[in-house]
Amino acid sequence: MSGIDSTLRTLHSDERDLEQDLLAAAERHRSEHEFHHVATDVARWSREHATRLAALGRDHGLDLPGPREHPSPGALAALREKASEALGLRPDTGLPLLHDLRDLHLAAARNSVHWEMLGQAAQATRDRDLLDLVSACHPQTLRQMRWTNTMIKVLSPQLLVSA
Repeated sequence: MSGIDSTLRTLHSDERDLEQDLLAAAERHRSEHEFHHVATDVARWSREHATRLAALGRDHGLDLPGPREHPSPGALAALREKASEALGLRPDTGLPLLHDLRDLHLAAARNSVHWEMLGQAAQATRDRDLLDLVSACHPQTLRQMRWTNTMIKVLSPQLLVSA
């Protein structure tokens, strides 16, 4: 397996993981409406990236799996929320949200490095399909990073000082 194939496989897996992590964090923090909606939206980018990587992987002889099915969080999340309300508990979302943002940022940064590596390899090998994929997907990964970084900057002072 070539270095490009290995990196395609790793990035495909990491994009699938980032999508799942974004959706799980969105569900955990659904009371934070802005976070919930943006995390759900940017998770779609990772899903699209994984789908496009799988298609390109076939051209490289790789059998990369398609998108993961989304587990339906509705019933379990609703039960958890009702139990908390019944017990008079209000989940403290501050530090857990900040920790989730940190983890999401690091995952997006890892993906960005892999996109950069693939972009350089695509230029060196004059692989137009790979370069087109990198050019389409990497900017969205950079936007995922900027979003998590901005949220961390906005929330850190308030959450860390009051914790």
